Amino acid sequence: MLLPYYSRWAALCLVCFLSLGVRLSAQDRVTGRTFATRSEVIAQNGMAATSHPLATQIALDVLKQGGSAVDAAIAANAALGLMEPTGCGIGGDLFAIVWDPKTQQLYGLNASGRAPKALNIDYFTSRGMDKIPAYGPLPVSVPGCVDGWFELHQKFGRLKMSQVLQPAIGYAEQGFPVTELIAFYLERSIAFLGKYPNVTDVYAPNGQAPAKGDIFKNPALANTYKQLAKGGRDAFYKGEMARTIAGFIQEQGGVLSYEDLATHRSEWITPVSANYRGYDVWELPPNGQGIASLQMLNILEGYDFSKISFGSAEHIHYFVEAKKLAFEDRAKYYADMDFVKVPVQELISKEYAEERRALINPSRAGRSYGAGNITAGETIYMTVADKDGMMISLIQSNYRGMGSGMVPPGLGFMLQDRGELFHLDPTHANALQPGKRPFHTIIPCFITKDGKPWVSFGVMGGDFQPLGHVQVVMNLIDFGMNLQEAGDAPRIDHNGSVDPTGIPADAAGGQITLEHGFDYATIRQLMAMGHKVGFAYGIYGGYQAIMYDAQRKVYLGASESRKDGHAAGY
Repeated sequence: MLLPYYSRWAALCLVCFLSLGVRLSAQDRVTGRTFATRSEVIAQNGMAATSHPLATQIALDVLKQGGSAVDAAIAANAALGLMEPTGCGIGGDLFAIVWDPKTQQLYGLNASGRAPKALNIDYFTSRGMDKIPAYGPLPVSVPGCVDGWFELHQKFGRLKMSQVLQPAIGYAEQGFPVTELIAFYLERSIAFLGKYPNVTDVYAPNGQAPAKGDIFKNPALANTYKQLAKGGRDAFYKGEMARTIAGFIQEQGGVLSYEDLATHRSEWITPVSANYRGYDVWELPPNGQGIASLQMLNILEGYDFSKISFGSAEHIHYFVEAKKLAFEDRAKYYADMDFVKVPVQELISKEYAEERRALINPSRAGRSYGAGNITAGETIYMTVADKDGMMISLIQSNYRGMGSGMVPPGLGFMLQDRGELFHLDPTHANALQPGKRPFHTIIPCFITKDGKPWVSFGVMGGDFQPLGHVQVVMNLIDFGMNLQEAGDAPRIDHNGSVDPTGIPADAAGGQITLEHGFDYATIRQLMAMGHKVGFAYGIYGGYQAIMYDAQRKVYLGASESRKDGHAAGY
């Protein structure tokens, strides 16, 4: 009786092999390996890729109702603030890059909030504090997300905001089943944030965090969204909601004021780019860290990756050394450009990259390079494309997962703790100043080819984000991967670089951490070159992407296999 069993097994293996043969047409052209966990999604009329399947469905529903890609992105973001409060919400900030098919150009939005006007370095140093706390009222900066929604909607929206927010309102009132991943993060977060007022009332209404499959409701957030739909952004920044937020923070010992909220504004900015082997990669200028990706790509462009295999010691070595160099500049120069002159064009120039590249030893790990001389936490990412060709790359976060622990009474959301990222050295570019925007880790990305849209994507994950962006770009362009493979391929992280908050660089050069999938021979070779190498789980970000195939006039979507990511189209 065993023979028929093994015959069936052999037949199954043959089917799998033949299927693999089909997939190998989209393999890594250098190594012959394929990494995709699933196929790309392909559709003609619209595409959405978010970190939650229900949010993706909401985005598609909005597109089918005649909404723009921006309408759909706002609707999905509102849903994620409810369904994935461990990574985002209207207590946080937002950045976006939008491709407008009418004007055939990209628009950038910086919707990050500012430090309270009554908060300065002396406030901390006079109290014997050498850093800004991670939690509580003091790291709370003005939440910029809501204003970002309304700025995006005013410029690119088609539906009424009441229609856009209705799906999230419905889920907040009627409830939704919590996913296994979010249940895990909620339990971990509430364990240490539950000591703050209102946290358990909102996120553990039955005395404990919801488990996988539990139906979770947030009626307070539903009411907040209704007020936004009716009263617009002023309901949040100038109405009773603003008074509630400010009053609560001051009651808890913070200084955020009603005036801080009432005077907040987002800023439309021009994205900046670097050309990488014929493709223009676009990021937003500081106070975010996006240009670190461009600096890394400029350095890496000097190496011939048609002769360097994916996952080889040479690939990882050059990648990590480029990261070390870019992060030295990130720590020294990146800050709010309303307060300091950041030499963006010099930092992302090819000439500067050539100077920095010359510092890399091809056979030995570098220690601390130092910044160049220039003259002159958890997050959600999503991308949506519509039938008219509009594409939006949007990222939104509370920082440190759920945020500060500060939940204003009756509003149903937690405020961010992004202010922790300020430096308390008054001579530093990122030094805390009243009304200044802190250094930001969250960054959206966009790639164009010959002036036309190609890929809208992002990779969540704090300091990892520039590394994630560069790996996706290299996987697509250097290693010939398809959109799903580019995100599924094993990832490289490196920690120990100097930080904009003042954390010094590891004198030993830090440590490379690798996902499963890299050869042990490669690891041994890296160690022989002087690299410290380890393994880690769960720190490699979360990827979503949409590609436009101009020849076939179709969208291709990809999402993150490491999380609840879901790409779908119609």
